[in-house]
Amino acid sequence: MIHKINLEHILFLDIETVPQKVAFSDLNSAEQELWAEKTKYKRKENEKPSEYYKNAAIWAEFGQILCISAGFFTISSQNRKFRITSFSGNEVDLLTNFNALLNSHFNKHYHRLCAHNGKEFDFPFLARRNLINGLELPVQLQHFGKKPWEVPHLDTMELWKFGDFKHYTSLKLLAHVLGVPSPKEDMDGSKVRDVYYLEKDIERIIRYCETDVVTIARIFLKLQGKSSMPDEEIIRV
Repeated sequence: MIHKINLEHILFLDIETVPQKVAFSDLNSAEQELWAEKTKYKRKENEKPSEYYKNAAIWAEFGQILCISAGFFTISSQNRKFRITSFSGNEVDLLTNFNALLNSHFNKHYHRLCAHNGKEFDFPFLARRNLINGLELPVQLQHFGKKPWEVPHLDTMELWKFGDFKHYTSLKLLAHVLGVPSPKEDMDGSKVRDVYYLEKDIERIIRYCETDVVTIARIFLKLQGKSSMPDEEIIRV
C-alpha cells in the first residue's frame, strides 16, 4: 500500500529534454531519413518530417537531457526537510553525476524513483541516453525484459489512473484538483527548447525543473494522506 512506503526511500525527479539539433535542417541526410521513418505513424496527414521536428525532444534517439532535478526527504523527530539538487550542462557529465547519486545513496532494493509519467518517459529516457552515451546503467534503471507492472518505481500519473490505462492527467492539472500548491511558472515544457537554444537561459530551465519535482513530492504526500510540505521545508543544495 502506498501509505506504507517510507518517504526517505524515494528519490523524486524530473528531467528536461531538447532536440539534439536545433532544426531539422541540421540533421544529416541519414538522420533526416531515420527521423521521417520514426515519426511517420505520428505525423498528421500531409505533415512533413521537418514540420514535426519540434517534437524531437520526446525521443531519446533524437533528443538529449539538459537538466535532471532530484529531491528527497530527510525526517527526524523534530522536523522534515526536502532536499533538492539539479544536474545540468554537458549530458555525459550530468548523467555521470546523477548516476553517482543513485549508486551512492539510492542503491538498495527498497529504494524507488518517483516521477510524473516517469514509467513512460523519464525512466526509459534516462536509461536510453545513458546507453547512447556509453555509460553503465545504474541498477535502478536496469529494466530489461520487465513488464511495465514489474518496474518497482513510482509514477504519480499511474497512481492517479487507478487502473485506467487510457487516462492521462498533466502534473499541473493533478496538482490543481488535489489542492496541491504549485509555484507560478513563467514557462512550460513546450518552451524549453526556445529558452535553451534561443534565450540560452539554463538557470530558468533548472528553476522550472525543480518546481516540478517539488510539485511531484507534494502530490505524493497528498496521495499518502500526509501533511502538506510548506516552502520552509525545502532546501536547495
